[in-house]
Amino acid sequence: MADPILDIRGLSRSFGALKATDDVSLDLRAGEIHALIGPNGAGKSTLIKQISGEIAPDAGEVRLRGRSLAGVDAAGRARLGMARSFQVSSVAPEFTVLQNVVLSAQGASGASFRFFRPVMRDAGLLGTAHDCIAQAGLSGREAVPAAELAHGERRKLEIAMALALRPALFLLDEPMAGMGTEGATALGDLLDGLRHRAPILLVEHDMDAVFRLSDRVSVLVYGRVVATGTPDEIRADPEVQRVYLGEEA
Repeated sequence: MADPILDIRGLSRSFGALKATDDVSLDLRAGEIHALIGPNGAGKSTLIKQISGEIAPDAGEVRLRGRSLAGVDAAGRARLGMARSFQVSSVAPEFTVLQNVVLSAQGASGASFRFFRPVMRDAGLLGTAHDCIAQAGLSGREAVPAAELAHGERRKLEIAMALALRPALFLLDEPMAGMGTEGATALGDLLDGLRHRAPILLVEHDMDAVFRLSDRVSVLVYGRVVATGTPDEIRADPEVQRVYLGEEA
């Protein structure tokens, strides 16, 4: 079996007496969607922040393509290909779809800051941005300010911005939050195709989406991984049923 793209080993982080993550180990392999589920307060967001470099762990290690990320901050991890989408949309609302994605592409290029107008005349950045916008299903919406996009379209814009980073993997934190059934299904179809571009670590409360899309599921409870397996294995796990799924299974 090929080495994992992302390898998390023994991550732990405490805030005073609260152990938010407790010896968490999991991995993400090429071409897969690996979902991370658990009740509110289980430590999912803290774990994602440790992986992305926003929070330093007290113990443990994150490895990307076999490289230890110890000492690499969030910006450095993004440059190495760790593309993150947030629970709350992180787009610039006053910028158009195209402008948001062009600026993401500029960041991925490693270029130093340049004034905005020259950036928007860069043929290479524009070509990358248009390609990412098309892959995210937003063709024809390039000139629309992000503030005027529907909720599902803003999520797609985040995906387009992540694609512009030329990601090695996606960290997606509840991308379907606030969506109706139709919007969640459409975004799920998009993610299903993206896994072949870069694997996805997906934090999500929508269990229908999790079990439809995921190759593997890890269940986090009180900061610890209590089970990892295929969707069918997780559905049938009595401990998972007891501590989390209950009537949702």
